[in-house]
Amino acid sequence: MEKDTAVYVGLDVSKGKIAVGLAEDGRRGEIRYWREIGNQADAMHKLADKLAARHDRLGFCYEAGPAGYGLYRQLCALGHKCIGVALSLIPTRPGMQIKTDRRDSVALASLLRLGELSAVWVPDETHEAMRDLSRARGSCAMAASSSGALTGAGRTGAGWLNSASIIAPSRSPWKNTFTPSSRSKSAVDGSRNRC
Repeated sequence: MEKDTAVYVGLDVSKGKIAVGLAEDGRRGEIRYWREIGNQADAMHKLADKLAARHDRLGFCYEAGPAGYGLYRQLCALGHKCIGVALSLIPTRPGMQIKTDRRDSVALASLLRLGELSAVWVPDETHEAMRDLSRARGSCAMAASSSGALTGAGRTGAGWLNSASIIAPSRSPWKNTFTPSSRSKSAVDGSRNRC
C-alpha cells in the first residue's frame, strides 16, 4: 500500500475485545473488516503503529459508551485523530436489525470516511472524575433509601469498574477473588483519587 494514503478506522469496543474495521480513502477505497484485538492499551498501541507504518493519515472513531474515554485519550496521545460517537447519532438504514461487532466496526469506518458522524464532547480527566463521584454518590443515596437491597449498587459498581478499565478476574466481579486491594493498582488514575 502507498504511504500517502489515509485510512479510517472504526472500532467497536466491548469489555474484552475491540473489532476493527477499515475504510481506505477515496470514493473507491476498500471497506473491510480487519480483525479483533484485545481491549488493552498495548494492543491498541500496536494497531496504531502497524497502520501508521502503512498509511500517512489515520482517523479513528468508536461508540462512546460505558467504557469511558481512555481509548480516545490514548489515541490522541499517539498523535492520531479520534472521535467518540453517540450510539443514538449513528445513521442506520431502515430494517437493519442485526448488530454484530464486525458489522458495526465496518459501518463506523465507512461513515467516518463519509463525514456522517457527529463527535461527542469528551471531558478532561478531572471533569470525568467529578462525574463519576456524582454518579457514585447518587447510586449510594438510592441504595440507602431503597429496601436495603444492594443489587443496584452492585451493578453500578460493575459499571464503574468497566469505565476504569478494570476487568474482574472471575465471571462475577463481587467474589472474594476480587478485593479492593486489587483495585488500587495503576488502573485507577490519579484524578479519580483526588476527588
